[in-house]
Amino acid sequence: MSKPLVIGVTGGSGSGKTRFIKKLMSDVPDVSLHSMDNYYIERGEQPRDKMGIENFDTLDSIDKKRFINDLKKLIKGEDIELKEYTYNNDKAKSKIIEIKSSPIILVEGIFTLHLKEIRDLLDLKIYIEAPGYLMLKRRIIRDAEERGYDLNDVLYRFEHHVTPSFQKYISPSKKWADIIIPNHENFDVALKVITAFLNQ
Repeated sequence: MSKPLVIGVTGGSGSGKTRFIKKLMSDVPDVSLHSMDNYYIERGEQPRDKMGIENFDTLDSIDKKRFINDLKKLIKGEDIELKEYTYNNDKAKSKIIEIKSSPIILVEGIFTLHLKEIRDLLDLKIYIEAPGYLMLKRRIIRDAEERGYDLNDVLYRFEHHVTPSFQKYISPSKKWADIIIPNHENFDVALKVITAFLNQ
């Protein structure tokens, strides 16, 4: 197999990355997803803020070395296996995920463009942006439905963890993007363009 096309997708929490990727993968064959979400270190080892609350939005929250090494394996044509991360949802059971090395590899995560080691492995860099109020709204809905977080917890983390991380790491990384996709209402046109390009 020739070298895969490696595409990085990033943006703030709640910007619409996951939805964009799901739609892209449903319209384009032979795509694999390498998500940073599955590389969080164990909850007990997570950095904590001044209130003693785990902060999952720092560079030290992710096992960066393993993420990069696994990405290099995929690029070389090797398949990988890893344990699914369940976002601290005690009701959810982790499963073993097998990621195939495919002609197109999507690399997703909030630090995807910030980290040069990852950036240098990407052929195309996509940044998805959305207004802050929309990202907060989407995060409240997602964290309540999928992760079992209550409203106070979501608002605290958004103010003290998510927003500072976005301002320090994620928003500045937009300067390295090849394509910036506004997701204020939808990203349908941009999705069609990228889908058409990949299907060639």
